[in-house]
Amino acid sequence: MALCLLTAMNFVNYLDRYILPAVTEQVKGEFHLSDSQIGSLTLWFFVAYVLASPVTGWLGDRFPRKPMIVVAALGIAAMNFFTASVHSYLSLNLRHAALGVAEASFGVFAPALLADFFADEQRNKVLTIFNMALPFGAACSYEGGAWVAAHYGWRMSFVASAVPGALVGLLIWTMMREPARSGSAEKAKLAKGTASSLLRNKAYLSAILGYSAVTFSLGGISWWMPAFLHREAGFSIESAGGVMGPIIVVAGLGGTALGGWLAQWWSKKTSKALYYVPALGALLAVPPALVCFFGPRALLVPSLSVAVFLIFLGTGPVNAATLNAVPANLRATAMAGQLFALHVFGDMSSPKIIGIISDHTNLRLGLGCTLVTMVVGSVIFFVGSKYAPPLTHSLEGAAV
Repeated sequence: MALCLLTAMNFVNYLDRYILPAVTEQVKGEFHLSDSQIGSLTLWFFVAYVLASPVTGWLGDRFPRKPMIVVAALGIAAMNFFTASVHSYLSLNLRHAALGVAEASFGVFAPALLADFFADEQRNKVLTIFNMALPFGAACSYEGGAWVAAHYGWRMSFVASAVPGALVGLLIWTMMREPARSGSAEKAKLAKGTASSLLRNKAYLSAILGYSAVTFSLGGISWWMPAFLHREAGFSIESAGGVMGPIIVVAGLGGTALGGWLAQWWSKKTSKALYYVPALGALLAVPPALVCFFGPRALLVPSLSVAVFLIFLGTGPVNAATLNAVPANLRATAMAGQLFALHVFGDMSSPKIIGIISDHTNLRLGLGCTLVTMVVGSVIFFVGSKYAPPLTHSLEGAAV
């Protein structure tokens, strides 16, 4: 029940996050913004996101997570309803920052709660299912958001995305149970200096820093690709969303599922598999991404599909690697640290950087900078694989 409900809420989470990229050109036109200013909307979202993460990590290791997840879900819905009344660039930035706080809360609490229901050799499979909501939610957001915006205006896209979030939040409150924290001898209360041990945990640092580099690329590509299709390939705003939607559904879901299965199979031979899969995915994604950004127009969509498929291979395994690298009483703190790193070193700055490069040159060169960080991420994963902890096979954390 927890896996189903939290995966549904994760779908809503990414549905809400990718509404704005789907309607970027309409928002830009109404508020008369530059590409750099559009990129700043994501910047402020992630500034709030990373500032909230340490607080939510502290709360998640000390208090029941179910009620905090419900509050986060209702907060996400409320911020999307609020967007319908935004009429200034400042208000749009404030709305995005508030949404960042709510999403940071859910992103910390949900994986840590799921980890208490399943043993560590099952977490790759469970978190792969949980993270399959990412491409599905993003795809529905691109296609559905663009369609609603084209027929009813971009504001209604946000209103439409708010309804399922509120419903799922109420279902979590009424139907999901709080699990006992796995590791009966471990207490949620942390000893002095325990959280700082994460900074010396090489397996943990390798997972989050490698993922941060890949997230820089994925965040920038996800934000700017609808605009790229509109400007460089001649798609209308609605049809650009119609292209991105199927690509994210088929390639994103396919990559996430295959990556999770591959890591599960490979883990029977070596615990390094949780690092090898995201490393290979990031490295192999570089050639098709290069063709997408700089190749002939006829190959843009096929090469984008292949690149997205490969990037998503590591989504489930890298989250499992993060949670397996830390003790049970530090899982929420570890996830908060991961989210902090992902956005400070990853997608907090990439849309802004790409926008600045685009304003001074063109969007092709702006997106080209993401190729470098994919290679960097792959190298970090490969180096970090030697620190991967062995997997254990005991089921802990019965629901209460």
